Amino acid sequence: MRIVLDGMGSDKFPDPEVEGAVIAAREFGDDIILTGDEARLRPLLETHLKSATDAKVEIVHAKDVVEMGDKPAFASRQKSENSMAVGLQWVKDGKADAFVTMGNTGAALTNGLFILKRIRGVKRPALTVLLPTRKGRAVLLDIGANADCKPEYLLQFGIMGSVYARKVLGIENPRVATLSNGEEEGKGNTLVKESAALLKKSKLNYIGNVESKEFFAGEAEVVVTDGFTGNIFLKTSESVASFMSDSIRENIVKSPLTTLGGLLVRPAFAAIRKQMDPTEVGGAPLLGLDGIAIVGHGRSNARAVRSAINVARIAAKEKLLDAIRAELAAQLSEAELAEAGNE
Repeated sequence: MRIVLDGMGSDKFPDPEVEGAVIAAREFGDDIILTGDEARLRPLLETHLKSATDAKVEIVHAKDVVEMGDKPAFASRQKSENSMAVGLQWVKDGKADAFVTMGNTGAALTNGLFILKRIRGVKRPALTVLLPTRKGRAVLLDIGANADCKPEYLLQFGIMGSVYARKVLGIENPRVATLSNGEEEGKGNTLVKESAALLKKSKLNYIGNVESKEFFAGEAEVVVTDGFTGNIFLKTSESVASFMSDSIRENIVKSPLTTLGGLLVRPAFAAIRKQMDPTEVGGAPLLGLDGIAIVGHGRSNARAVRSAINVARIAAKEKLLDAIRAELAAQLSEAELAEAGNE
């Protein structure tokens, strides 16, 4: 498999990308293609490779870099040879199976829409994430690609998220829910109510509304919402988890007795930490683009880059795009498929 990685995406690029690429190439045996400034990438890559045959990592030069503060539309036009665009073009041309970036999410979406286009039937791609629950993991989308949504977008999110849960989590008939401020039917704002009506009429295993607490209880495997709400939900969850972890750590060392207790429960804490560790997932797919594109966090380290590459290769191996196309064709009418292409 050939995975192309944006070498200039993370906050500390290119160090995490180069190290993560080498780790992934060694572990998975795939070809990793790094895009970016070769003058910066080449010396760093040589320090990580033990020999010429140690790992299959190559570099494709891209002269432009999309900075985190760049406006997506400006960056895609004025920096047309940026490391994202070059990598996405490789996927478009069939020279790579998937694309991974730790860079600006808006720029990844803009470049992806310009180069890869959308799958037929998709009006808006959605940024997706797998989060831990009491019963395993659940898919949440959208988490930031679309701040303002229409009901038909959430229906399409549900279709794509359901396919993703089936292919990645191995759940044959995933339960789909709308994120709301109450479980009861009729709760929520206008978007939630109108989206629920569409989802109820679909062929999805739609179970209605869930609140945040039901999400983490594992009451649904796929939860859909608009990108504004989803992004706040995700960042709040991450901050609460970090706050709880830090608070427990600080209180454990306050006395000899609590320190002893902390030593006894260390294995349990380690297991929970691994379950909550974002570097174990690494990246989230932009579902709806006509090509596999994975977006990771700007603060990603080498381990997170390696994990994001793994997400990309699993999606390619499971033929995720073909499955989404087939499900959209099965769920939407010909008129709805055609209408989406006109937006």
